[in-house]
Amino acid sequence: MSGHSSYVPKSGIERWLDVRLPIVRLMHDSAVSYPTPRNLNYFWTFGGILTFMLVAQIVTGIILAMHYTPQSTLAFNSVEHIMRDVNYGWLLRYLHANGASMFFVAVYVHIFRGLYYGSYKAPREVLWILGVVIFLLMMATAFMGYVLPWGQMSFWGATVITNLFSALPVIGETIVTFLWGGYSVDNPTLNRFFSLHYLLPFMIFGVVILHIWALHVVGQNNPTGVEVKNVAKDTVPFTPYATIKDIFAMVVFTIVFSWFVFYQPNFMGHADNYIPANPAVTPSHIVPEWYFLPFYAILRAIPDKLGGVVAMGSAIVVLAFLPWIDTSKVRSMSYRPIARQLFWAFVAVCIGLGYLGAMPAEGGYVTASQIFTVLYFGFFVALFIIGLFERPQALPNSIADSVLDTLKGGSGARLATATASEPNAKG
Repeated sequence: MSGHSSYVPKSGIERWLDVRLPIVRLMHDSAVSYPTPRNLNYFWTFGGILTFMLVAQIVTGIILAMHYTPQSTLAFNSVEHIMRDVNYGWLLRYLHANGASMFFVAVYVHIFRGLYYGSYKAPREVLWILGVVIFLLMMATAFMGYVLPWGQMSFWGATVITNLFSALPVIGETIVTFLWGGYSVDNPTLNRFFSLHYLLPFMIFGVVILHIWALHVVGQNNPTGVEVKNVAKDTVPFTPYATIKDIFAMVVFTIVFSWFVFYQPNFMGHADNYIPANPAVTPSHIVPEWYFLPFYAILRAIPDKLGGVVAMGSAIVVLAFLPWIDTSKVRSMSYRPIARQLFWAFVAVCIGLGYLGAMPAEGGYVTASQIFTVLYFGFFVALFIIGLFERPQALPNSIADSVLDTLKGGSGARLATATASEPNAKG
């Protein structure tokens, strides 16, 4: 997709370095001259926002780790020490805690954008799977980070979630004992989680590099789902066109992020986590952070413990198989009327599961969770079936035509039909 390098060293030092370590050429080809589809909308800026948030989380996390004490009798007080005694410790703590939530806001937008525009279809299967791996690593990192303040919700959240592994046959109890470092959640557990919480972001960073590498090999998808045919007409250089758009979106995102940090720093947290962990007192309602709630609802919807764990895991893993589940030859749901309605129904189901995950596991909430769980997995079944018979709308001849079509109010060139045999309709 990126084609032949257009980088030309301008100085003797650049030429000398380019022969031995062409890192400047790599940066130029990846972030300056890289051909970007000219019809990308602002949903494509969330990749840059996620990179920014990852770096912000790593930087604030490293500084916080310098003042944190991973010891069960001292952890809670060390967090209070950071908030009260460390210079700008309150700011670092709020940036990191709210940064986790904003990170998940961005990643959910990124995932749903990929779903809507078919960014998981060939030749981007590996790119999509790497994205799912990043999502799983993010969830593991966030969960372990939530345990570190060692408040009531931290302690009991760790107890409930780690206990789920005991449902696994043969190896379940061994995994739980290893995670706990004993026979209950205690100091060894906190030490393990602190070590892994520190390590996993660097693993995420490594997979992100692979994710970006895979993106630059196959090229970016676009709202039409039509591949680049003419680089000169269909694309623009990444800098300044995409760069300016990314920076603007990042500034807007940072303003929203800052509002939470400075005006509502505890809005997305739980009040019980300001109570020191007490193994003798169980909170009346144990809930994870908001970004886990849809999967928590699926877990509780199944009355069998092992079944709930399998269902919750499957709800995430099934995303990796989307390139083969979706049988349509057209990528973008903008041209798939039935699939488009199905997508928005799926969004509503996910929001509904999030609400149900925050409610007590009793009465009608459990029944509703079971119904919504069936609807969640039903989306993927329906996507497979619909792709076999759905008649998509006509696709534009090229990306350039789609831009002209938008500018002219729909009078641009169109294909008569969108068939699987045509190159621009292939998945």
